Amino acid sequence: MLSSIPHRTPLRNLPTLILLALAWLLAGGAHARAVQTEHVEAELIAERTAAEPGRPLRVGLRLKMDEHWHTYWRNPGDTGLPTTIQWQLPAGFQPGEIEWPAPHRIDVGSFANYGYEGEVVLPVLLAVPAGLPPGAAIPIKARADWLVCREQCIPGGADLVLDVPIAAASDADARWAGLFATARSETPRDATAWQWNAYRTGGRLDLVWQPPAGSATPSRVQFFPHAEGLIEPAARQALYRLPDGRLRLNVALSKQAAQLPASVDGVLTTAGGWGKETLDGARAVYLSAGVENTLPQGAHGGTPLDAAVTYVGGAGQDAPGLVAAIALALIGGLILNLMPCVFPVISLKVLGFSQQAHGKLAAIRMHGLVFAAGVVLSFVALAGVVLALRAGGQELGWGFQLQSPAVVTALAILFFLLTLNIAGYFETSTLVPGGIASFSARNPYVNSFLSGVLAVVIASPCTAPFMGAALGFALAQPPAASLAVFVALGLGMALPYLLLAWFPAWLKRLPKPGPWMVWLKQLLAIPLAATVIWLGWVLAQQSGADAFARLLFVLLLLAVGIWCARQRLMARHVSRVLAIGAVLVAGWLAWPLIDDAAAAEAKAVAAGDWQPWSRARLDELVSAGQPVFVDFTAAWCVSCQANKKLVLEREDAIRAFADKKVVLLRADWTRRDPGITAALAGFGRSGVPVYALYRPGKSTLILPEILTPGGLREALGTF
Repeated sequence: MLSSIPHRTPLRNLPTLILLALAWLLAGGAHARAVQTEHVEAELIAERTAAEPGRPLRVGLRLKMDEHWHTYWRNPGDTGLPTTIQWQLPAGFQPGEIEWPAPHRIDVGSFANYGYEGEVVLPVLLAVPAGLPPGAAIPIKARADWLVCREQCIPGGADLVLDVPIAAASDADARWAGLFATARSETPRDATAWQWNAYRTGGRLDLVWQPPAGSATPSRVQFFPHAEGLIEPAARQALYRLPDGRLRLNVALSKQAAQLPASVDGVLTTAGGWGKETLDGARAVYLSAGVENTLPQGAHGGTPLDAAVTYVGGAGQDAPGLVAAIALALIGGLILNLMPCVFPVISLKVLGFSQQAHGKLAAIRMHGLVFAAGVVLSFVALAGVVLALRAGGQELGWGFQLQSPAVVTALAILFFLLTLNIAGYFETSTLVPGGIASFSARNPYVNSFLSGVLAVVIASPCTAPFMGAALGFALAQPPAASLAVFVALGLGMALPYLLLAWFPAWLKRLPKPGPWMVWLKQLLAIPLAATVIWLGWVLAQQSGADAFARLLFVLLLLAVGIWCARQRLMARHVSRVLAIGAVLVAGWLAWPLIDDAAAAEAKAVAAGDWQPWSRARLDELVSAGQPVFVDFTAAWCVSCQANKKLVLEREDAIRAFADKKVVLLRADWTRRDPGITAALAGFGRSGVPVYALYRPGKSTLILPEILTPGGLREALGTF
């Protein structure tokens, strides 16, 4: 049987094999060799199976990155380098520019990069000369260089070759049709008819445009400028709909952008596309607008736009008007007096009222007015700092001061000294120069004013019910409207004390000054001491246990220094030298805590069933249809800690989350985090606590600032 098979020599088969191989190459189209480098596979690919003489051919650099690694767009953002291609082409071939697909924002720590993950094609249109003889094959060569990054970055590059057949006609190459189609759909579309305008206001840039009728309501809009260093990539970009229907995107300019160009150019993307009737639903458009220095009156304010959000109970409503925001601020400031963070300052004010109870009515009223002035002016001053820094490109929210270890350290020292003073450990007159002590005695209203200032410094990080919507609205408005809201907030907080000072009938019922006042004074030192403990814990969350131990030594040395200054058994100059020495050593120990740059940042660490929040992790879970509960919190937010202990960490809450298969994410804002700031702004908020429940197929639910077990169960029952 075997002998019946014809026998042929290899040489007789050689021409047939060559013809078969040539036919396979022509049928298979352009042939390239992929190059595998560290974390990136690269090759040149062609959109069609052959190059037709005189017809342009689109080729592309295909980059396939390992999971969680990324390469960069033409403007890399905060860090990185764009991918480059240097062509080596046969005579007559001319390359066009890279047709960059719209990038994605990639957050790495506190930086934001612009680039690509997974697999991407960077297309280039080649001009093909006429008169090429069909049947030949030409080599398309290029040198590609890129930077691939995850937490570290690795430069990469390769010399690539693509052998392209010449033919009179060609078809789409089925191997790469999907990749080129994706690149085409991601290429920004021309939108010159959208009436673009750009305005510079302080340290921010406002892009204003009128999308055509039929456009979808955009969400998660992101501006990617062509020019590097124009904007702060990690900063919040807030989108508003103006009363006349136009859209306004507010973007922070880079601190290095001293002079703006005459026009800005770039790409604008939206998560869900611009609508089927608008540019075939493309998610990216090109924009180009001349820059003006004055934002027109009709372009201020507007309604914040983001993904659909539903607010529950005390969470308030999105985008209140100015009058509504002032009313909410007034009510929120009033309720702020009941928040745990204000209790230590209330103890100081109660002590002050007890000392003034039997004084003259005019004096009591004046103390109330001065205290109210301290509260209102402090709110206005804090608001002015926030607005000025935000105008300069800083991403700050309400309570920003306690995101700084320097401020936390200074407050801990201040409250420690107040505790010792009220407890009777020392009298202020024994430590300060006589001139200052006599000035304080002659000007008792200064203490009332400073009490108001101190109340705001401690109370401002808390967000009471109704405050969230008012603050979110205020920080997005022109300065005059913003300050009006903050004045209302200060008046609300000062109102109880002002009324008590104006109508002090019940104060007259207190006993006349006597030993009971000493007892009350020492008793009220307890909440101040508790505040020192709390501030020390906040510092430990921000900068670690070593920082907390260092703070304890600082406080100990200050107590020793005060003790030395009070001694009368040793020579006066000796006691002063010892006191000054103890204070100097305390300052030396405190310096690393006061220097923010030297303070170690706390790392996001999972606790129990809670995972650290990140925008990428949230998007991944929501895209997969997973319900997610996000706790926007901070160590310095007493309301946040109370909600955590009284509601979120209860067994029934943990069980309810597990039954609904809810993933728990914790966004810790203890240290400044532009990503969390931007997420809060998307809800029209600028402070914590905020509790967001992402429900598959439904709007995001925002729960009240003060949680209850019943309210949480009710929210979990809505999906």
